[in-house]
Amino acid sequence: MGKHNDFGRLGEELAADFLAKKGYIVRNTNYRYQKAEVDIIAQKENILAIVEVKTRSSDLLQELAETVNQKKIKLLVSAADHYVQQNDLDVEVRFDIITLLKKGKNFQIEHLEDAFYHF
Repeated sequence: MGKHNDFGRLGEELAADFLAKKGYIVRNTNYRYQKAEVDIIAQKENILAIVEVKTRSSDLLQELAETVNQKKIKLLVSAADHYVQQNDLDVEVRFDIITLLKKGKNFQIEHLEDAFYHF
């Protein structure tokens, strides 16, 4: 596995830990449906958060949250719909982005709730 894959996986683990500390229950990681992959599916009370994690070592190129394009949003929505139906859930679905930016040996974490809408 490449270093960039290890770096991304570390970011997803840190994001899941971050959510757990905020009171979320991490229901699934790396959930796959057709061509979609959801990094984290987490629940807090009646809200199911579909979370895209973006990890970078530099913020020079592009804002991390801006890297989620319309195609990715469409795939996330499809996977979220399938997950909710498959698990017979009665929840509000929210789409979040967690960005992690490496600063020296530490990571700066930002949680963008309701980062985009699915209509």
